[in-house]
Amino acid sequence: MRHLNYNHLLYFWTVAREGSITKATKTLHLTPQTISGQLKLLEEAVGEQLFDRVGRGLVLTDTGHLVLHYADEIFSLGQELSVRVKSGELGLPTTLKVGLTSSLPKLIGMRILQPSTEGQPQIRLTCREGSLDSLLGDLAIHQLDLIISDSPLPAGMNVKAYSHKLGDSNLAFFVQRAQARRYRGNFPACLDGSPLLFPTSSSPIRRALEDWFQQQDISPRMIAEFDDSAMMKAFGEAGVGVFPSPGVISAEIESMYKCRQIGQTNAVKESYYAISPERKLKHPQVLEVITQARNLLKTGSTVV
Repeated sequence: MRHLNYNHLLYFWTVAREGSITKATKTLHLTPQTISGQLKLLEEAVGEQLFDRVGRGLVLTDTGHLVLHYADEIFSLGQELSVRVKSGELGLPTTLKVGLTSSLPKLIGMRILQPSTEGQPQIRLTCREGSLDSLLGDLAIHQLDLIISDSPLPAGMNVKAYSHKLGDSNLAFFVQRAQARRYRGNFPACLDGSPLLFPTSSSPIRRALEDWFQQQDISPRMIAEFDDSAMMKAFGEAGVGVFPSPGVISAEIESMYKCRQIGQTNAVKESYYAISPERKLKHPQVLEVITQARNLLKTGSTVV
């Protein structure tokens, strides 16, 4: 690949964001012929086609998606550089790259990481979501500083990483506000035969939840299963069924999803872990995240 012309990359980036050369002409104040010619030069430099023409529109090829990913980072850094120079803050920002497992409740992840964005010195937080296996792969090649997970590092994993327990939360059950009255005063028996939204079998609490129902002689009707806890809450907000969620964020759930807690149990707990590439933590921002998380889960405090 020849030396990259950043003007060509800018034209490509603008066309990809705007969705067509016609729209990009208004942003770049250039003729369609000029932009088309510059895109052709970039494709020649890359050695691959970046767009496929579909009807009257342009669709990114696989190579185009890859180039767009890098272009997003390049121009984002350029904008950040401009802002920092104008502000007079010439020191490099500290970055913290965190992976969050898909099954981890989003509100838990936010509560754990929020303090890191408010402290001094200021840091730039990057969050990625995925399966624990995929995140461990990123951790192994130093693409992540930390993983926040609702399960510890699996035994037998060929990854140099260590689990640091942050704490636990009991499990609470919620239902749409309009339906809450029918469940009052009879928990957990009220769940027998009731429509219930379940986490999938890949969730660490699924087996414990089923065991608890069996111990209580309760047989809810499973309406749907979810990998994504936020999607499960959205279905609960729509009145599809009762859904379980960590009691430590009860206030936030009731406020955000317009629902009511109908009961909770200490017999089923969800645990949270920080997974790092080092046994003895040294990264100051990682240490701060873990300290704040343990305080949150120890006190069970919530912020609405």
